[in-house]
Amino acid sequence: MEFQAVCPSQTLRLPTNFSGKPKAHFQILLGKISGQSKINHIVKSGQAWTENCSSSSVSTTFKDERDRALENLSNGKSWIHFVGIGGCGLSALAMLAIKQGYEVSGSDVGWSSFMDALKEAGACLHIGHSVTNMQRHCASRLPDAIVVSSAIPQDNVEILYAKSAGVPVYKRDHWLGQLTQRYNLIAVSGKSTTASMLAYVLDAMGDNLTAVVGAHVPQFSGGNIILGDGQNFVLEADEYDACFLGLSPYIAVVTNLDWEHVDIFPNEEAVKATFRKFLNLIRVGGYLILCGDSEGAYSLLTDGKQAIGSDNMSSQLPVPLEKCCDRYNVTTYGTASSNEWHASSIRPNIKGGSDFTLCHWGRSVAEISLQIPGVHNVVNSLAVIATVIALFSNQSQINNTINGLRLHLSNFIGVSRRFQMIGTIFGCHIYDDYAHHPTEVGTVIQAARQRFPTKSLLVVFQPHTYSRLAALKDDFASALRGADQVVVTEVYAAREIDVGNVGGRELAASIIGPPSEYIPSLGDVVEKLTYQICKNPHQDIVVLTLGAGDITTVGQKLLYELGRRL
Repeated sequence: MEFQAVCPSQTLRLPTNFSGKPKAHFQILLGKISGQSKINHIVKSGQAWTENCSSSSVSTTFKDERDRALENLSNGKSWIHFVGIGGCGLSALAMLAIKQGYEVSGSDVGWSSFMDALKEAGACLHIGHSVTNMQRHCASRLPDAIVVSSAIPQDNVEILYAKSAGVPVYKRDHWLGQLTQRYNLIAVSGKSTTASMLAYVLDAMGDNLTAVVGAHVPQFSGGNIILGDGQNFVLEADEYDACFLGLSPYIAVVTNLDWEHVDIFPNEEAVKATFRKFLNLIRVGGYLILCGDSEGAYSLLTDGKQAIGSDNMSSQLPVPLEKCCDRYNVTTYGTASSNEWHASSIRPNIKGGSDFTLCHWGRSVAEISLQIPGVHNVVNSLAVIATVIALFSNQSQINNTINGLRLHLSNFIGVSRRFQMIGTIFGCHIYDDYAHHPTEVGTVIQAARQRFPTKSLLVVFQPHTYSRLAALKDDFASALRGADQVVVTEVYAAREIDVGNVGGRELAASIIGPPSEYIPSLGDVVEKLTYQICKNPHQDIVVLTLGAGDITTVGQKLLYELGRRL
C-alpha cells in the first residue's frame, strides 16, 4: 500500500453502503414510514416482555408482530416511555427519539446528569417508578411503546402495568437492533472514548452519520448523540446483559475483553463466549477491527494464543492473522509492530497529549498528534484510523483520508468524565474520571503521570458495585499502587445490596505501597482533602477522583471549599 503526500482534505465521501447498492434513509425506529396510524394494541397482556429478545420461547410470529408494531410508530405523534432513562445508554436513545420528533417520557430511581439535557429538550421525567408515570388524561392515553434498560428488573411496576394494558415493551437490545438494522452499523464494544472519537472524526470529515454513545461529548451538539441522515451509524455497543447480541454490525470494533460485569458473567470465559457470538453477527463482507495488544480480544481470533502486543512475542515481524470465518475481514491495531496499524515513537507533547508515528505493517505513514493524554488514547485513535480506512472500498482515497484523520484527531478534546479537568487552585489540579474497572484505573493513573510527571498524585476511588469489588479486589489494589496517596470510599451499590463480603475498608487495607485510608462518606472526603491541601496550598498535587457513581461530585465541592478557605 503506497501513501503519497497529498493536500489535506476535510471532506470524506463514503460508499453508499457496504453492498454498493443505493439505500433509502431511515430515521429512528425506521421513522420515515408511510402511514401515520398509532400502534394498535396488537400485543396482548404479557406477550410484549421477554427477558431476552433472542429467547427461543418467543415465537417468530410474535417477534414479527412486535417489529411491525415498532415500525408503525409515527414521529411527531407517538409517545415512547423509557424505564431507566437516567442511565448513559437509555438516555442517549431517548434523546435521539426527541430529536426525531417523538414525544418522550421516562422514569428512574434518581436524577442523573443525563436527565438535565433530556428535560431541557422537552422530555417528561419522573423520579421513582409508578403507574401514573404512564397515564395521561385520566388514564385514557397510554404510551405507544416502552423501552426498558437492562438494569431494570422484570417485576418493575411500569413493566407489569404495560403488559396488563397491552402496551408493547422492548428491552434495549431489541430496540437497538431495530433502530440500526438498515444502517451501515459500526458497533464499538463498550468503549465510550473510542466511539466518541470515531463519531467526531467522521462527522468532522463530512460524513452525515448518526451516533449514539454512552457518555456526554462536549463536541457533540446533541450531548451524547449525533443526528444525521446518512447511511452510517456509530454505536457504543454494550456487552452488559449481552445487549449487543441484538445487533447486526457492518463493522465491529473490539477494543478489549475484560471481565467487568461480574454480576452478569460468572467468569472471563463467559465474556469470551458472548463476544464470539457477537462476532458471528458481523454482516457478510464486513469488518472486525480488533486490538491486537489485548490478550482477551486477540484470543477471539486465536483460541487463547498470546496477544501480538504482549511482551513475550519472539518476533517483531508482521504476523498473518487467521480469520474467524470467511464472512468478514480482520484488521488489528495497537502499539506492537505486529499489528497491521500501529503506533511507534509515542511521546508527550506540549498540549498535554501524545504524538506518535502511525505505521502500516511497519512502514511509517504519518505523524499524529493528540491533545488527550495516555497511551490508551493513542490506541483509541488507532482504532478510529483502522475503522475509517475500512469504510473505503477505493484504495486511491486512503491518502486523503489519512490527512483528514490527522487534522481531526488533533482537534478531539475528549469525553466528559474521562480525565476531565475540574479546576486548578494554587498548586492543586483536580481531575475526574469514570474509571471503575482495574484496567481503567491503572490506565488513567498512567495518563495522569504522563500529564503531570513531577506532581504528587492523590487518588480518591469509589468502588462501583459490591460484586465487582469482591471479584476484582486484588486487581484494584494493584492498579491503585501507582498513586502516591489513596483514599477509598464506601461502595456505590448501584443496583446491588451489601451482602457483607467485602467493602471499601478491605480494599484500602489491601493496597501495598502508597498511604491508603478508608473514608466512607464523600462529605468527609472533601473535608479531609480540604484540610490537607490548605496546610500546604502551594504544594504541587493532582487530585484524581475515580468511579462510576456519585464520586463525580467530590471534585467540584473540593474546588469550592478550597476557594472559600484559601
